[in-house]
Amino acid sequence: MYPKTIILGMGLYEIFIIIGVIYAMALFRIISDKDKLDARLQNTVIIGALVSIIGGYGSAVFFQAVYNYFESGIFEISKNTGATFYGGFIGGAVIFLTFYFVCGYFCFSGNSENNGLKNYHLKHFVRVTDIAAAAVAGAHGFGRIGCLMAGCCYGRVTDSWIGAWNSYLGQKTVPVQLFEAVFLLALSAFLIFRCLRGKTYGLPIYLVSYGVWRFFIEYLRADDRGATSIGFLSPSQLTAIILTAVGIGAYILNRKVLIPKWSEDRS
Repeated sequence: MYPKTIILGMGLYEIFIIIGVIYAMALFRIISDKDKLDARLQNTVIIGALVSIIGGYGSAVFFQAVYNYFESGIFEISKNTGATFYGGFIGGAVIFLTFYFVCGYFCFSGNSENNGLKNYHLKHFVRVTDIAAAAVAGAHGFGRIGCLMAGCCYGRVTDSWIGAWNSYLGQKTVPVQLFEAVFLLALSAFLIFRCLRGKTYGLPIYLVSYGVWRFFIEYLRADDRGATSIGFLSPSQLTAIILTAVGIGAYILNRKVLIPKWSEDRS
């Protein structure tokens, strides 16, 4: 843990967040270039991602305020409210998808039909989500290293040799941030491997695998993140169950509808 300012008013937490964003953007560009995706589609995704990061942070704070309300009965958004990854992920995803389909409609309609690009954003949507899943998993992994450095999202107090010193608590805690970082970076590498081999279902794999992981790793966490209407589940566990179900639904939708439809249209 090293929560001190290093450069330009930033500590390791902010630095690793920036590294994660750069990693995600660069990865998407490299793989989409390899796939020869149209430059307009690539730019739509990159700009949409930047917009969703900004909006996603607001969503992360809002979700945390809701979780705090369930625990304390007080809804308040301030500099001390905090933020939760799942809240940012959900809000950011909604913003990104809205941006993607609206911008895609204007970029790939009308005259696009003449050069074979009509509905291009729809035909390659599944591929975009495959690459995005690998990028988001990696960015999240670097973000968790930042959490470890900042001391947030910490695990249960422990005397075990594996414990990491938390200066805020003055005790050693289970380094769940490190465990999660290793898991997410490994997941990102696996999804990259699948992308490079032309395989799909990246988004369902990400949602289900991370959802299951997050549900169980929560039992080792100890930082207070509010409560839900289901008392025995933490906010992240409840969200993990929902997003795992969404991942299963996305797999079925891809397999039964999207992949057969757009594969046929591109042939």
